[in-house]
Amino acid sequence: MAEINKPLNLFEYEKRAADCLSQMAWDYYSSGAWDEITLRDNRAAFTRIKLRPRVMVDVSDRLLATTILNQPLQMPLLIAPMAFQCLAHREGELATATAASKAGVGMVLSTLSTQSLEDIADAYQPHNPTAPLWFQLYIHRDRGLTRALVERAHAAGYNALCVTVDAPVLGRRERDTRNQFTLPPGLQLGNLANLSELNIPIEQGESGLFTYFARQLDAAVTWHDLEWLQSLCPLPLVIKGILRGDDAARAVECGAKAIIVSNHGGRQLDGAIASLDALAEVVAAVDGCAEILLDGGIRRGTDILKAIALGAKGVLLGRPILWGLALAGETGVADVMEILRDELDVAMALSGCAKLQDIDISLLTVNS
Repeated sequence: MAEINKPLNLFEYEKRAADCLSQMAWDYYSSGAWDEITLRDNRAAFTRIKLRPRVMVDVSDRLLATTILNQPLQMPLLIAPMAFQCLAHREGELATATAASKAGVGMVLSTLSTQSLEDIADAYQPHNPTAPLWFQLYIHRDRGLTRALVERAHAAGYNALCVTVDAPVLGRRERDTRNQFTLPPGLQLGNLANLSELNIPIEQGESGLFTYFARQLDAAVTWHDLEWLQSLCPLPLVIKGILRGDDAARAVECGAKAIIVSNHGGRQLDGAIASLDALAEVVAAVDGCAEILLDGGIRRGTDILKAIALGAKGVLLGRPILWGLALAGETGVADVMEILRDELDVAMALSGCAKLQDIDISLLTVNS
């Protein structure tokens, strides 16, 4: 990508990615459930909060590094679990993992990745063996398959198990239904092919992913199943998909070491609260007993600053990673992260914060 033509921000990456992807891939990545109200509100929530910067503070040296679950990060960012990244670029999750590792950014690998968890670990760990590499788990009806995934992740060196709890069934994404979404020839579920020969079916008049969830995932999962998961390996448990304080407190009671406040990028229950609007309640309910992360709507460095001010330890970045991947593979992913890092650095300086610990609620006001 020629420097003069390089996108200046994540929104420009999004616009250009639309021209690089097939209609099916673009709609799969960019769509939300039903009327996409929650999808839009994830962004709008950040615009409702304004900043009250401090001045006359020495910000000549700024420190963006932090830890999540005692695992070091060069900035408070992890890449969210996203399925089917080879739809965006032939190197898919491998390119994403390599870029994340080199940047000192964490990565959460999806169960539904198009490359195997072992291959991703091999790409990530040589560059940064101590940074967070987590495995995101969907609990399948076949508990033997679920057990095998957990054991493989532990053996491959993943350092947390991230359980998605907001998808007992798949949200209705009408663009996927219209496109009869499925994986094109040559792509498969990299973590499942050798276990059960599972793949996304071709369904007349239906999204193949919707059918996969209905057939394969266990809609009967409850809090009691977390004890079983923890018996399978010693990895710390991260719960993704919490939007209520009482659920957050229950997750901690069940052994969660971290919670990701998330509405699945607006792709599950349309009309659900924006992730950012749920954050303060979750932080209060957990009361320091687990680390809190935010997922959904992050597009600017100021968004990260606002999330941290409301009590998040860090954030997860989703779709913009795919836009960078679609444009320029590993280079595009690295550039997206570098843009956000630079924006957060400037936002901290202009807010009077030399380190992440200086960011607090006093910097914010809500514009109703």
